[in-house]
Amino acid sequence: MNKLKILFNGILKENPIFVLLIGMCPTLGTTTSAINGLGMGLSTMFVLICSNIVIALLKNLIPNKVRIPAFIVIIASFVTILQLFMQAFIPSLYSSLGLFIPLIVVNCLILARAESFANKNTAINAMFDGIGMGLGFTFALTLLGATREILGSGSIFDIKFIGDNDGILIFVLAPGAFIALGYLIAIINKLNKKTKQ
Repeated sequence: MNKLKILFNGILKENPIFVLLIGMCPTLGTTTSAINGLGMGLSTMFVLICSNIVIALLKNLIPNKVRIPAFIVIIASFVTILQLFMQAFIPSLYSSLGLFIPLIVVNCLILARAESFANKNTAINAMFDGIGMGLGFTFALTLLGATREILGSGSIFDIKFIGDNDGILIFVLAPGAFIALGYLIAIINKLNKKTKQ
């Protein structure tokens, strides 16, 4: 299988957020700012790459009856490593993302890639799949977070460019995530249709 095709598949053709619409819980819950979206995306990407590699290496040793519980244990191990690292070195981002870091364990993106790709391919291909899907996920979360931060608080990556009370409040709140995501998906679908013509 072509490694570049695997890599770009997750970024463009099968973007987890904009095309497959999986992993919506952290997408809607953590993207109040671009930095939160980037942090959540990179965190998920780390777990996705590491768990894909380990699952691909152990696929012949894991009995079929306990496949999903084994995947969850592998994923949970990497999430624990990530949590300890974040608590030690970037506590402000860790406290900002809060409960969504432990919830990476049951993120349907990671479980879906473990089941549909890593479990059936080599470790190298699984690594490229994890990188591609992780980059696509990170791009989508950062774009959504940046959109909400620009519209809601008039800043990007915490750099203010309009007054404190000049943003559109709804984009900082939960409904703003749905509105911004809906518009971004519509724009991306429109661009995809133009490129296919």
